Amino acid sequence: MSVVRSNATVQHREPVSVARRIVVLTEGHGEPVAGKTASCLLRYRTGDIVAILDSTRAGATAADLFGVGGAIPVVSSLDDAGAADELVIGIAPPGGRVPASWRPVLLEAIRRGMRIVSGLHDFLGDDPELAAAALERGVEIRDVRKNTERDLASCQPLREECLRVLTIGQDISVGKMVTSVELAAGLVARGVDAAFVATGQTGIMIAGSGCPIDRVISDFVNGAVEKLVLANQHHDVMIVEGQATISHPQYSGVSLGLLHGCDPHGMILVYEAGRPHHLGLPHLPLPALERVVEAYERMADFRGGGRVIGVAINSRRLHADEADAERDRVRRSLGLPAADPIRHGPGDLLDAVQALAARRRRT
Repeated sequence: MSVVRSNATVQHREPVSVARRIVVLTEGHGEPVAGKTASCLLRYRTGDIVAILDSTRAGATAADLFGVGGAIPVVSSLDDAGAADELVIGIAPPGGRVPASWRPVLLEAIRRGMRIVSGLHDFLGDDPELAAAALERGVEIRDVRKNTERDLASCQPLREECLRVLTIGQDISVGKMVTSVELAAGLVARGVDAAFVATGQTGIMIAGSGCPIDRVISDFVNGAVEKLVLANQHHDVMIVEGQATISHPQYSGVSLGLLHGCDPHGMILVYEAGRPHHLGLPHLPLPALERVVEAYERMADFRGGGRVIGVAINSRRLHADEADAERDRVRRSLGLPAADPIRHGPGDLLDAVQALAARRRRT
């Protein structure tokens, strides 16, 4: 989304982070795409973070790098971070592997007794050297993506009184998690019993619970999502965090499993204005938004037939007047409410969710 500060707050249920003095490690990746975990933590857990560790940008602030986090300092070493007790890996690189050059920093953090939290596909707790050091020092390594999901989806009817809304994307890393958090928080602010359901590592770090869907064995993705729905369907509305997109040929499998597993009543399409091609695949142009809507709705028809009810625009590349023009263009072309949830506020999208809920109550 755009870099305007959000007013949304998230209530932690089962906090992943017991400690509250966190250093976020982004060494060499101090920008919102590669450092999207850092960016989202800075947006929604600002009060817990004491520093960003990035020797390439030392002396800057969180706001300088990510547009959020205010004056949180960027430091060159743990010595400069003060009294911190947790180190969080702040990047989400393709493939989810920790850079080899970060190993000395991780070992130094363990030596200091700092808890390590990682959302990478490479499990730090399985690394012999890191695991031995943590055991010797009595330090916890928390690999957020580690899970034991082994259940197939039952595909039994879900509680219809709970409105299920899924965020979907034109591409990966466009802002589905931010949109989901903003929608859930906005609904709560309107007095609605709403829940943000996290399906990715950063969302879990923010919400305190969830399931890392892209690390679940493919046969069990739908079942893991169904389990999340069943655990949250006592709420009036659940906003399910989307992952990737069914149009991206590297990540489409997790997106389709998520769609069928949660069987949404409605979907919010998220995209980044000005992005010409699939992230990481410059030879593959992005499909038009109309095609993405059509594809998702066709796939949704194999279950309950949910429809796209709004569009969330990530307008970080645009000036304010350009973002307003893009919003008007999308409204006209798709006939749907559209807004950047951060720059414009989520109001129009919240109205769309509540209108869907009202229509369903009348039927």
